[in-house]
Amino acid sequence: MSQQTDARATRPGAKGLPRGIWALGFVSLWMDISSEMIHALLPVYLVTTMGSSMLIVGLIEGIAEATAAITKVFSGALSDWLGKRKVLAVVGYGLAALTKPVFPLAPTVGWLIGARFIDRVGKGIRGAPRDALIADLAPPAQRGAAFGLRQSLDTVGAFLGPLLAIGLMWATGDNIPLVFWAAALPAIVAVLLLIFMVPEPPRPKDFARPARLPLSLSQLRRLGPAFWAVVGVATLFTLARFSEAFLILKAHDEGIALIYVPAVLVVMNVFYSLAAYPAGVLSDRGHGRLKVLGMGMGLLVLADLALALLPGLWGAGLGVALWGIHMGFTQGILASLVADTAPDELRGTAFGMLNLTTGVMILLASVIAGLLWDGAGPAATFLAGAVLAALSLLALLPLSRALRRGAGAR
Repeated sequence: MSQQTDARATRPGAKGLPRGIWALGFVSLWMDISSEMIHALLPVYLVTTMGSSMLIVGLIEGIAEATAAITKVFSGALSDWLGKRKVLAVVGYGLAALTKPVFPLAPTVGWLIGARFIDRVGKGIRGAPRDALIADLAPPAQRGAAFGLRQSLDTVGAFLGPLLAIGLMWATGDNIPLVFWAAALPAIVAVLLLIFMVPEPPRPKDFARPARLPLSLSQLRRLGPAFWAVVGVATLFTLARFSEAFLILKAHDEGIALIYVPAVLVVMNVFYSLAAYPAGVLSDRGHGRLKVLGMGMGLLVLADLALALLPGLWGAGLGVALWGIHMGFTQGILASLVADTAPDELRGTAFGMLNLTTGVMILLASVIAGLLWDGAGPAATFLAGAVLAALSLLALLPLSRALRRGAGAR
């Protein structure tokens, strides 16, 4: 990338955020269009066409997310060690784009598992370096807004993808493999946009690559107690947040027609997109990260109760909408808390460790959700989620004390 392009990308854009932040947001938008075109149909495809059980669906989704999370640990730490973020992000997004054609070609569940696994490896490679890149590009006073903007644009893609899937299902007579083929195109756009429009921030003048490889014990200790307190709360909270595949299957259980199954993710992501940027701005403007995070946790409790106790598609729709709002009030805020508490030179490592712990919890949560669904029905799955989300709310009290101690130590 030329120096002129880099300069343009780091100038303030709309709302005062650097243009590189906006470009990263649109990279996420296009890749999420691609991914959600597949994800919106994959759970039902597994159950109705491939004959999988709910436990298998939960296991596949959990393994996929855990794989992404474990990969993020190493890619984040490697980006710190190299002093470069963008190259790893390009590798991750590129790998995800290359896997898209495998989904329509897969003859068995094993092939689908392999495609989902490799796709999530790509997500893992790009995730922590991308988040660290946002933290590097954003002014400290606008970090909440920067992460919120990226999350909002990401989520716009996450509801445009299912909308496109609905249109293609209607046009092709429910031809799911053809929808999977179409999903490859926006993934290519995302990779090209990242290569040509997002700058690699210059290394600090005093940057010196550590003699040791990334992820040494001494580096993990340097992350500090406040950071690890954030990770602890995020880990507990993620145990309450099993895969969105169960939202799709809940709506299918309530009788939604196959052609409209992707509308579940449309509804969730519309509300997610509308909530994420305002929530980030609120957390920057004196309302406090923890207050906004607490509201998000409370919204998850309400979402789970609606999904467990309210009958029919209206009850499922209300639960899905509340689920989307809770995502907007939590995901960008947790990322902002990591950026606030981790040393600048270890941000990649910090985001990687956050994603490792939450990814393991997503695996555990999705397996538990599948077991509860098969053994006791959908209501038991969502009621268990509500209880765990309520416990996460209580964990904000010790987190608040840890953050105050961390601020005082600086």
